[in-house]
Amino acid sequence: MSEFSSLRQQAGLSVSEVAVRLGYSERTVYRWENDHVSPKRAVLDLLRSWRPADNAPNRTSAFTFIDLFAGIGGLRRGFQTIGGECIFTSEWDRFSQQTYRANFSEDTHEIAGDIRAVGLQEIPSHDVLLAGFPCQPFSIAGVSKKNALNRPHGFACETQGTLFYDVKRIIDHHRPHMFVLENVKNLVNHDKGRTFKIINDVLTKDLRYHIKWKVIDAKPWVPQHRERIFIVGFRDIEDFTFDGMTIPGSLSGPKLGSILHSEDGTEKPDNGYTSGRHATVSDKYTLSQHLWTYLRNYAEKHREKGNGFGFGLVGPDDITRTLSARYYKDGSEILIKQPRKPPRRLTPRECARLMGFDKPSESSFKIPVSDTQAYKQFGNSVVVPVVQAVAAHVLPYLLRQLATKSELLQPVTQAKELKVANG
Repeated sequence: MSEFSSLRQQAGLSVSEVAVRLGYSERTVYRWENDHVSPKRAVLDLLRSWRPADNAPNRTSAFTFIDLFAGIGGLRRGFQTIGGECIFTSEWDRFSQQTYRANFSEDTHEIAGDIRAVGLQEIPSHDVLLAGFPCQPFSIAGVSKKNALNRPHGFACETQGTLFYDVKRIIDHHRPHMFVLENVKNLVNHDKGRTFKIINDVLTKDLRYHIKWKVIDAKPWVPQHRERIFIVGFRDIEDFTFDGMTIPGSLSGPKLGSILHSEDGTEKPDNGYTSGRHATVSDKYTLSQHLWTYLRNYAEKHREKGNGFGFGLVGPDDITRTLSARYYKDGSEILIKQPRKPPRRLTPRECARLMGFDKPSESSFKIPVSDTQAYKQFGNSVVVPVVQAVAAHVLPYLLRQLATKSELLQPVTQAKELKVANG
């Protein structure tokens, strides 16, 4: 990395912003950036005097962030609640893009596709980087499946496993004040801990960030047992800790009945649910007798072998297993008891509530895709109230770091005077 590039990133400016402030062409600034030629010493001295304040004078947000591997925007929803402004989004699945656009229609930026094809200069400077990088290569279920198919997993999975290094290159280039990475709990134990050691070394030794991590179960917030790891890294703050993070008082949390469709006719029709005097969930969510028999026989076969495989049958007073992206196949991990007939799947709206995109009895989150795609999207996402809790906890540390870098950049006139003085 050139000295100019390092100083530019510390100032929190893009190449184009530096060009405007210094009065040079972008072509010249890119030559400095790539170390093809060196700028005058006075240019470097001026950059050292600049600080990454609010580079957009009219900005009303507390900070800016980018949303990588965005899915349907679960991480974003958490960080918008604390005053953040999303200025860049990357998501490669077109159906997830459709849901994302429907729920963040205020965006003026386009959704970038495959992050591997995005140039670093195409990503704007930002205060915070959010990334729920693909978890399938590291999840217990994903590893088991790939082992059964004799396919590589973890970092050896070329399709998804190496995407962490795209996060690395973006952090390395833009040097945000903070990042938040999210993944499955098994990331810690994958490959006997070697995978997580690599990640830790990259973030701390290569990128020189101060990190802390915590595995958080979503069940204090929603009626679902869902453990995910959150890795928080600060560029300059060294005393961040997850200690004291606010978690709802009752560890047992809410029960499933709180997110199920009501039966009193008070709920509006939505996603397979018909309201009225006799409110009902569409029969299409009830398992066929054939599928229900198959699932019971399958569970019994594995029970006799001492395995834990099988369906999860729950009622209003229970909490569920982890909702997965494969829920569309048979719904076996979360089946709702029904009197005198086979159980049913959750509806997409109930999944939205189970993941915290909607509060109980609400139906505000837009679901513009098919049931199959909706199940995949919610199963791959994060539990929004958990992210909100993480965001609220990191905010004082983030604001403290931003405050230490809050001096406004010197006006363009200073740069022009420098250019004239130096010919």
